[in-house]
Amino acid sequence: MAIRTYGPNAVDWEQRIDLDRLRRERLARLHEALNRSELGALLSFDFANIRYMSSTHIGTWAMDKLIRFALLVRGGEPVVWDFGSAARHHQLYNPWLDHGDGKEGSPPTGARAGISTLRGAFHPDAAIGADVAAKVAAELREHGLARQPLGVDIAEMPVLHALKEQGIDVVDGQQVFLEARRVKTPDEISLLTQACSMVDAAYEELYAHLRPGVRENECVGLVSKVLYDLGSEYVEGVNAISGERCSPHPHVYSDRLIRPGDPAFFDILHSHLGYRTCYYRTFAVGSASAAQRDAYIRCRAYMDESIALVRPGATTADIVQVWPRAEEFGFPDETAAFALQYGHGVGLSIWEKPVLSRLVSLDHPEVLEEGMVFALETYWPAADGWSAARIEEEVVVTADGCEVITKFPAEELLVAGRKYWTVDGALGTRRESQSHLNTREGRGDR
Repeated sequence: MAIRTYGPNAVDWEQRIDLDRLRRERLARLHEALNRSELGALLSFDFANIRYMSSTHIGTWAMDKLIRFALLVRGGEPVVWDFGSAARHHQLYNPWLDHGDGKEGSPPTGARAGISTLRGAFHPDAAIGADVAAKVAAELREHGLARQPLGVDIAEMPVLHALKEQGIDVVDGQQVFLEARRVKTPDEISLLTQACSMVDAAYEELYAHLRPGVRENECVGLVSKVLYDLGSEYVEGVNAISGERCSPHPHVYSDRLIRPGDPAFFDILHSHLGYRTCYYRTFAVGSASAAQRDAYIRCRAYMDESIALVRPGATTADIVQVWPRAEEFGFPDETAAFALQYGHGVGLSIWEKPVLSRLVSLDHPEVLEEGMVFALETYWPAADGWSAARIEEEVVVTADGCEVITKFPAEELLVAGRKYWTVDGALGTRRESQSHLNTREGRGDR
């Protein structure tokens, strides 16, 4: 049965996404992963991990500032330190963090005022890192975990130094977080599917708008508006690449004007209630050459072969074996070609477990499990030396295979903006023709 795509609103007449269940199940999975490890607690500065642990969010403006932090101890509840009014907001509106002593007027112990080093912007003599370490150490001592390893995902050097001065054994905690997030809950899958449906709509608008004379950055603006109008929380990026910029692939948009006969591919990354997309599509603009069509056919074939192999029990090595070696498409080794034939988990961030790449997966395979959600990306340069095709599909591993949740058509190369006047030599009149070229028959259909 197809994965349902619900509307984003809450209603009383239909069972949709249950956000309370989402919070409970995420925290439960993180506790399970922590209990399987040798760690006594997890300390997070990473926005996605903090959200997974505590279901708090303060806006995307703060994602790169390393300003907030959260702690989860074995058998305990999350504690989030946030600055100023953010902490007060959590106390007022995040009742799942209210695990205080139960006395009337007692502040929630799970939401507290605190601030980290702001990527070094604070004066070193202010000892902000030491203050962070003291807060964390006090919690660990209260729970009898001061001598147990503390797993940290990312942190600045002053904080790490201060934690060690407190006598805390700091180790890598990122693997515990990613292990918990590796298999998605049903509500997470629904949110990821909703996020993809919003990109479906963005591609529909982009396809209708795309034509010679449009700039790459204009496409970025159009897509961003569609997504924000639909309720996107954050448009993380729109990778708009056209013409000779397609090979080599620069991974960033420019102000280039798209010309007749250009290939153009796009990657749309945005967040719906924290859940991301990574979703490529390729078009030809005005017309498609034989080299462009051939490149697209080959790119699609690699995609179809890899999707056909996705099922519980298969491994990442099984998938990447059907992809070409780097040397086959113009790169000296797998490091140089990394992320062109590629797969990666998608969730609260766009690169989660599992990773699928010939760089690592053949020697370090990971087993696929039901409930995993990941993107598969394929690429092929055209024989003309400057065109290329890029396709990406997101899949959910199901009990007996997988389901693709990226729905905008990609089975064949679509030609956008094909609208020209021709002259009828016999009558000397103009007639307008508009068609959409496909890769197999070279005539209109979509």
